[in-house]
Amino acid sequence: MTTLRLRWERREPPLSAAAVLALGPAVPALAAATRDRLRAGHRLSAATDGTALLVLGPADDLPWADGAHYLGLDGRLLVPTTARPLPAADLWRSALGAADGQLCALVPGHGLVADVPPPLTDPEALAALLGGAA
Repeated sequence: MTTLRLRWERREPPLSAAAVLALGPAVPALAAATRDRLRAGHRLSAATDGTALLVLGPADDLPWADGAHYLGLDGRLLVPTTARPLPAADLWRSALGAADGQLCALVPGHGLVADVPPPLTDPEALAALLGGAA
């Protein structure tokens, strides 16, 4: 058995944002902001596990929501733009069970592994993804 103790250190300079992740009570606000971005013509992708909403897209197109985490790529792991996981990011992908081609995000207290979602252009597709909650 291998045990990894997750620690975080401040990252300078920050990573460029590639995604935004909302957990629990922050999900509705991010869903609403994502819906507004889609209505404005932005192309985004989204994945959810019922308790988290991960929205991917170009940094300038990402929605903003209180309590959401902006994530950048550290190798093949999405992490907070201002934090570096220790030990190395690729070890955490493996520890979370992410397969090649899957998305893997890690923030303090939560890990998410998902298949890469298709682009969304229709706000109704987001509502369907969230079970009508967008």
